[in-house]
Amino acid sequence: MSRTSTTHPIKPRSIVMRTPQSHTALENPPSQSALEDRRMPVQAKLAAAWTSLMFFVIYIDYFHLYKPGAIDQIRGGRIFEFDISGTLLTSFVVVIGIPALMIMLSMTLPARVNRATNLVVASLYIPVMVFNAASTNWEWASFYGLSIGIEVLILAFILRSAWTWPRRTASPATPAASLDSEPLRTPQQA
Repeated sequence: MSRTSTTHPIKPRSIVMRTPQSHTALENPPSQSALEDRRMPVQAKLAAAWTSLMFFVIYIDYFHLYKPGAIDQIRGGRIFEFDISGTLLTSFVVVIGIPALMIMLSMTLPARVNRATNLVVASLYIPVMVFNAASTNWEWASFYGLSIGIEVLILAFILRSAWTWPRRTASPATPAASLDSEPLRTPQQA
């Protein structure tokens, strides 16, 4: 018996588990040269954005070392206005560790908690990123302005992605599913 000729009400697994296409892919019929346009899960978008932010922050910190006098200042035991100490380095670990954890948390937390966590952490990180401008003067304004602008743009993407997280709509035939639950499956689908 072929799968396509069955009258069983449950669709084959390959159809049920497929990621839905975006609205533009549905409106425009595929051509021979059309690229596949599938919707990326919000969790993957968030993890990618936090990863981008991490790489960017690391590179900006590295590029800062090219600033004349930066290495001499570090050798002298100071960063900006702060003495280099265990407390300062611990605070640096916290500042960079939270986005590192957000990569993992964005992929593993349940949707409702994930959304709230991303909204809160990204909102709190905008002032953290803007604080980098405190150590600059007009000579370095373009470097810091562009770097902070890109950091804030990534954080705005995180906020928008979390804020517009798609909601599940329950069909009349199935009970309403919460944002945190998995799709309901019959034993045949498992």
